[in-house]
Parts: sequence; C-alpha cells; structure tokens
Amino acid sequence: MTDTVGTPPGGVPPDETPPAGAGGANTGTDTGAVEGDDLPRRSRTGKIVSAVVAVLLLGFVAVLATREPASERRADSPLVGRTVPALAGPTIDGGSFDIDDHAGRWVVVNFFATWCQPCRQEHPQLKAFDEEHRTLGDVAVVSVPYRDADENIREYFADNGGDWPVLVNDDGRAAVDFGVVKVPETYLVDPTGQVVAKFVGGVTQAGMDDVILDYERGADAAAGSGT
Repeated sequence: MTDTVGTPPGGVPPDETPPAGAGGANTGTDTGAVEGDDLPRRSRTGKIVSAVVAVLLLGFVAVLATREPASERRADSPLVGRTVPALAGPTIDGGSFDIDDHAGRWVVVNFFATWCQPCRQEHPQLKAFDEEHRTLGDVAVVSVPYRDADENIREYFADNGGDWPVLVNDDGRAAVDFGVVKVPETYLVDPTGQVVAKFVGGVTQAGMDDVILDYERGADAAAGSGT
C-alpha cells in the first residue's frame, strides 16, 4: 500500500498557512467591522496633522520674509580686528583702485556675482548706501567679482546702476585673501584699515550704517575717557 500525503482536516495543504480567521473556529469577533469604524477617525486625524504642519510652515516663511536681512547676518571671520588684506587692480571702466588710497575713510568691500540672486537683491541697498555717503565723502565702496566674466559685470552695472569702482576679474585671488566662501560677502573696513565686520547673505543700507554708528560712538566714548 502506497503512503500518500493527504490533506489534513480543514482542507488546507500542509505547506500553506491559512489566512487569519480562515478555516478556524469562529471567535464571534467581527474584526472587519472594527477596522472599518476606525477608518473615518484615522482620516480625520491625518487631515488635522496636515493642517497643523501647513500653518507652521506658513509661519516659518513669514519670519524669513520679514526679518532684517543684514543686521542679523553678521558673521565671524579671522579678518575681523585685523588689517585688511591688500586690494588693488584695474576696474571695469578702465580706471584703477587701491584700498590704501582710502586711508582715513570707511571702505565697503563687496564680493558678488551677476549670477547670484542674493547679490542682485542687495544691489539697491548698496546703491542707496553709496549715494548717501558719496555726498559726505566718508565711505568708499568697491565691488569684487567672484567667478564671473567682465562682460557680464559691465552689462549688469549698465542695467542696474552703481557708480563705485568694480575690479576686473582677478581669477579669485582677492577672494582667497579674504577667505570668501559664498557670495555675497561684504567686509566693512574702518578708517584705520582694520576690518570691523563681515556680512554674509546680503547687506542693507541701515545695517551698515548701524555698524558704523556703533563703532564711532565707541571710539568717541574711548576718547572721552582718555583710554
């Protein structure tokens, strides 16, 4: 008599696992009904969570849009408190610039690129700052291109204005001397030739004026105390 593998009671072959609740005794619990009742509650919970996340994101965007772009973006730099690196060369209008010629004045050294959107956004602020101080004669502004072509720079200033010296492309030598990581970066140099502040991500007219005013107040206070 030949042995055969039969089908055990219940009709399920020995190498298959019966699905939960199938082929067994009825426990009297209707699991399908319970899961069905949970679905509307889960859906409502998901919608509430999504709404809360959307509100938080909108609030975050509003904070970014309304914060002061320059006064909160001063950054540490090894140059702060030290003599400004040498900066000299031809300018895109055929002239020349040497930072040593501006001893006794504040100097704003702005690293930028025409392909840089934050640079474009800060440009009107630089124009306003330059126009304000040009009449006073107390500040010089100079722009240094970063990985850009001279032709693009000339076209950019022709389209957007700006009547301050712009150095021709020097293959990044000045950026290395100043330790530039990402444009825009701006360095504020006091009348003695010391770097007093570094700005990243864009500057404003008010932000630079505030730094100059604070510095001059501090200098006046020190002079008054005889220190």
